[in-house]
Amino acid sequence: MFDHLVSSSDLAALDDTAYAERLRELEAALAAHPDSRELLTLLCDWATGHRDWNVRRIAVETLAARFVKEAEAREAICAATHDDVDWVAFTAIKAAGEHRLPEAVEHMIRISGWPSNFSRPAYARKPVGCGAAFTKKALWDFFGTRDPDALRALEDEHFADKHAEIAAARREPDLRDVVTVPTGPFIAGANAREIGPFQMDDTDNPLRVVDLPAFCIDRTAVTNARYGEFLREAVPGGEFAHPDEPLGKDYTPAHWRDPRFNAPELPVVGVDWYDAYAFSRWAGGRLPSEDEWEKAARGTDARTYPWGSTWDAGKARCVLGAYGREEIRDLEELEELLVRTTRTWPPDPVLPADALPDGASPYGALNMAGNVWEITRTNFFTRADMAPFFKGRKGPEFMNRPEAFHVLRGGTWTSPPVCLTTFYRGKDLLTDRHNEVGFRCVYDAPAS
Repeated sequence: MFDHLVSSSDLAALDDTAYAERLRELEAALAAHPDSRELLTLLCDWATGHRDWNVRRIAVETLAARFVKEAEAREAICAATHDDVDWVAFTAIKAAGEHRLPEAVEHMIRISGWPSNFSRPAYARKPVGCGAAFTKKALWDFFGTRDPDALRALEDEHFADKHAEIAAARREPDLRDVVTVPTGPFIAGANAREIGPFQMDDTDNPLRVVDLPAFCIDRTAVTNARYGEFLREAVPGGEFAHPDEPLGKDYTPAHWRDPRFNAPELPVVGVDWYDAYAFSRWAGGRLPSEDEWEKAARGTDARTYPWGSTWDAGKARCVLGAYGREEIRDLEELEELLVRTTRTWPPDPVLPADALPDGASPYGALNMAGNVWEITRTNFFTRADMAPFFKGRKGPEFMNRPEAFHVLRGGTWTSPPVCLTTFYRGKDLLTDRHNEVGFRCVYDAPAS
């Protein structure tokens, strides 16, 4: 009914004077049109989808003035608070504050932060202009106060249902076989001076002190038996999935049918970062950061291996034991051996997850050197938590992006001892599924 006024192609073709006149005609036509369900639907569509931002702005203004009691209108106004054009977003934010829309509070807090924080004297933040000012005022208008303590109580009251929903959905952590890593600092990193005969680079992990709160970590890598429990309960794309999980995801490990890797007591392999992420949420935990992993592996005395600072082939499964070799001298010799690997040889590459107890870390975690690489939640390049955004894309489209690589730790059955140190950083593409890679989880330490 307003097509002749809001056609995107027509609007784009107008000069400035004609464009301004067209907007006045639209506002007049809307004012003359009686309220109706048809008009409400049309305005909601414009507010969130029209190509011309002034049409979106006018739609938001009209929804706020005439339809603010309708749930569809409030939903459209909330969506418009995130519009990429400033004045559309500002219009929606102002409307949300003036009409005290409860649905908009969460949206505005995402923009400005918690009012109980920014209302405190001398609170430091980084406002960038009108948007911050409009949002602060809208939140103050909604809650009816600027007192930070009162605001905190009102925030808790406003989000009480959401807090209860989150609490009800929270998984109890699976602490049946974990070790505790106490709070405090530890020495992380390597004192790297040379590359060495295997050309392994430790210069990306300089010596430093890292202070961590207490946490629990699985005593062993996740086993096939335990992962099978997850497979029986978890649904790809369901409550445990990462939002970026690939479309059509299947959590079944790639080597689930390979008799060399699928015994119940062996560490699960052939999983990617998304599989490990979903499992960790199902288990009530999370993937370890590389700092958490490193502290659990080495303790506080900067040791080179979980058991100490002297290499001992009997305390870790690496390329020597898996391939039956006593020594491998350099990278060339290692690669000559690895290219002989087949789908059936070596016949027994990995050991049970609880094997080699003499190689335990200071806290009792097993096989943190060798057997399988272990996935972390840390991005290899930024050292921040992984935050992938590749859904709907295939590997070749993102495999050169830094955001696609997570840190691996610990070395594996194809690794030389130099990769089994507590500080060596490996990396992998987050969608790759190798028979050399598994994981374990960490959990918040119980309050007691």
